[in-house]
Amino acid sequence: MDKETVNQETIDWLLDSDPAIRWQVMRDLTDASSVEVAGERTRVAREGLGATILARQDADGAWRVDGKPAWLSTLFTLQQLRAMGIDPVDQAVVDAMDLAENNLRWSDRPDGWNLRSPEFGGNPFYEGEVEPCISGGVLAFGSYFGHPAEKLARRLLGEQLADGGWNCEAPPSVRSSFHTTICVLEGLLEYERAAGPSPEISEARRRGEEYLLERGLFRRRSTGEVVELKFLELAFPPRYRYDVLRALDFFRAAGREPDVRMREAVAIVAGKQQADGRWLLEQAYDEALLVGFGERVGEACRWITLRALRVLRWFEARNGMRV
Repeated sequence: MDKETVNQETIDWLLDSDPAIRWQVMRDLTDASSVEVAGERTRVAREGLGATILARQDADGAWRVDGKPAWLSTLFTLQQLRAMGIDPVDQAVVDAMDLAENNLRWSDRPDGWNLRSPEFGGNPFYEGEVEPCISGGVLAFGSYFGHPAEKLARRLLGEQLADGGWNCEAPPSVRSSFHTTICVLEGLLEYERAAGPSPEISEARRRGEEYLLERGLFRRRSTGEVVELKFLELAFPPRYRYDVLRALDFFRAAGREPDVRMREAVAIVAGKQQADGRWLLEQAYDEALLVGFGERVGEACRWITLRALRVLRWFEARNGMRV
């Protein structure tokens, strides 16, 4: 990189945090051994945010926030735990996920917005509901936590549009949405990791990735205009919202080689680095968040800094491609 993007002060600042951040910093940005990384990861379920979240699960397997639908706070909480990289084989985590599987169903009411117990019917929890943006998130955390749902994965394949992406408003819409597409792509990636490679799913993922790449990750294919300025705002947690850092971190996690069509998006992320080596939190979609991350919009953000640094490291290390 033309400027020093990783300095020891920044690394120390990142490490002075919750175990959920520390173990990922150790894995992605330091020379820590796999044994050291694994040891730090075991702390996520026992200390800090992870332990607090697990302790606040209700007896029926849901997580609830006053004034919010149970499905939303449960969905958001499980997305949060996946982002934290909590160890899915930790017994406390296994028990929590089994509790959700055994007790929760998506409502069979027309609005579909409430979680209900099995005797009332409705879709099993890890099989998702009707909107692919939500179901993509369910497939992602369900697969991550050892509950990959083939039925849900196959349903999402059947909902892929001709342009390669997905859209919660299809039909009647025949054009894909960046928001929905990134949610489904993350779900399919986690599903293949859990259930094993599938040529059909890999091809669907490739088509979805091309949908994003053909648009430079944030531009309209027809005019080249920026689709939405919020795509350029770095957000955490993103919930179902798309932004360029989320897309780049997905490609990194998927093991993709850097593509020249990512270069502009990477440059935008790199350009947001502050003089002290950190990145700011520009947006937070934290509705129904059970436990806050402790970072505010407009301030330096460890989650954004971690993700930005590992994306830049990946982009430049693979094939020597520079920002």
